[in-house]
Amino acid sequence: MHTTAAIAREAHGDFTVEPVDIAEPRTGEVRVRIAGVGLCHTDLIARDQFIPIPLPAVLGHEGAGIVEAVGEGVTKVAVGDRVVLGFSSCGHCPRCEEHLPSYCREFPVLNYAGARGDGSTAISIDGAPVSTNFFGQSSFAAHAVTHERNLVKIEAEDVPLELLGPLGCGFQTGAGGVMRSLACPAGSSIAIFGGGPVGLAAVMGAVVQECATIILVEPFAARRAMALDLGATHVIDPAEGDVGAAIRAILPDGVEFAFETSGREAVVETALASLSSHGLLGLVGVPPRPESSLSINLASLITYGHRIHGIVEGDSDLQTFIPQLVELYREGRFPFDRLIRTYPLAQINEAVAAQLSGECIKAVLIP
Repeated sequence: MHTTAAIAREAHGDFTVEPVDIAEPRTGEVRVRIAGVGLCHTDLIARDQFIPIPLPAVLGHEGAGIVEAVGEGVTKVAVGDRVVLGFSSCGHCPRCEEHLPSYCREFPVLNYAGARGDGSTAISIDGAPVSTNFFGQSSFAAHAVTHERNLVKIEAEDVPLELLGPLGCGFQTGAGGVMRSLACPAGSSIAIFGGGPVGLAAVMGAVVQECATIILVEPFAARRAMALDLGATHVIDPAEGDVGAAIRAILPDGVEFAFETSGREAVVETALASLSSHGLLGLVGVPPRPESSLSINLASLITYGHRIHGIVEGDSDLQTFIPQLVELYREGRFPFDRLIRTYPLAQINEAVAAQLSGECIKAVLIP
């Protein structure tokens, strides 16, 4: 069938919105009519070839929509179901069996290869294949073909489906990083570095966890103000001076938890230095270069028992955590919609510019 998609044709270039052909779902696959799809930093680094998916490609991995067709053997969802699209995992490796699918042994191949396992793609232009299957979905389009394992059925009818896609990556990464990966207990302290969609979702997660001290480090004033509205107890502008000193002015012993979203080496080192004894640092930020590395004083690490945890997708088990976030939203305890501004899919390049400039926190594209 014919549909429309945003195509990444060259690194650092604009997306082009074009008519495409999308195949019928195969065995175990589902076609979803996309109601909305979040714009994530990971989409841009894939376009720019930090993740070397072959171009041209249909990216997008924060989709939500309505099931429109199912392939043979699909039992999890039916036509008409409201769904959030998540990442791909194999379902049978040790980590998947531990309900940690984001650490799936086959995660890179399933999510970054740009094709199904047999090399085929679901989208073509004039008969020429276009890379798809990004995070198992490629949802920068009016329709996406995905595997039923990637789908989370949304039972609640009173939530705005077009806004739910970011729960499948950015928002679950931030919230899950605090609620699941770090598992911050009530009364604990945390410093969150970066107030983008992931960092502000982490602030909301820290509020849910009842952390006593929630510090956000963020250069954009509007995002610092949003963090305070969402429940942060302190905000720090890194342009005003030594961030580590500012954190220790609040808590002389340092924070029990730190959550770093930028991937910048100097920020990671500051986050590590802000920890109290036996403190835990969670890392989710994509570094600026594949060869990025840290300078760590091993004696200090051992002396104070500092711990570092690399986090993928907030340790989320899609089938349980996304419904939990939806329920928290319905209760008014996870108001992620306050971070979102919607754009037509045709304005994807304007959305990219607005998000990069800080004009909006989270762009969601409506096909």
